[in-house]
Amino acid sequence: MARYGIRSKVVWGVPVPRLRSLARELAPDHSLAVRLFRTGVHDARALAVMVEDPARLTAAQMERWVAQFDSWAICDGACQELFRKTPLAHAKILEWAERPEEFTRRAAFSLIAQLAVHDRRAPPSQFRDYLRLVDRAAEDPRNYVRKGVSWALRAIGKREPGLHQAAMALARRLKARPSPSARWVGAEALRELRRTSIRSVRGESSPAGRRAARRSASNPLRRRSPDRVPATRMRSRARPRPEVPTELGGHWGTS
Repeated sequence: MARYGIRSKVVWGVPVPRLRSLARELAPDHSLAVRLFRTGVHDARALAVMVEDPARLTAAQMERWVAQFDSWAICDGACQELFRKTPLAHAKILEWAERPEEFTRRAAFSLIAQLAVHDRRAPPSQFRDYLRLVDRAAEDPRNYVRKGVSWALRAIGKREPGLHQAAMALARRLKARPSPSARWVGAEALRELRRTSIRSVRGESSPAGRRAARRSASNPLRRRSPDRVPATRMRSRARPRPEVPTELGGHWGTS
């Protein structure tokens, strides 16, 4: 896990699917979440953000927890599993984006990326404001901050067509700046956003995909389940899986 930037003082290596299974049994439990986070153990904190009740989360608790983030994994996990589900999220983005601490600032942009996907009620103007935060933070040379900034920019650009155009324009400006970090953020965003068509931003399938769906709907025999695929074909399609340490367990987000 240390190879992937998860270098907390105590890490047990409990796989995330196991933590999610525990969380389904235990959540919501505010008191348990607080006790788990106090342990300082990475895995316990990962479970804490899953079992915490968003309705009981306060601004003071968010501040206490974000001040103790020590890896991108717990930062992104808290934003994905908990912080994005509270109405305090948007206010905290504005605060944390200007803070100097590495993972506090990372949390602001991780939250932007999460809300761009999950908060369908937020108006486009709110994310245009977040593009200004991206613009200001893009020159931060710290690895986890600039990766969070890039993630936020790409997520905003995929939200809807108007934001796609605005994100592309900002990415081009960043790529032209003298700052190496800004150039990297701009290039990363352009690489992905250029592959994201307006049709896919709108959530529409491609013409080829729609034709295939119509053919499948008109002929039920085309809709094969995996159980109906001949074993010989399944073996021929098999590909060797990369060797991934089992203790990684599929952590959240992006390093």
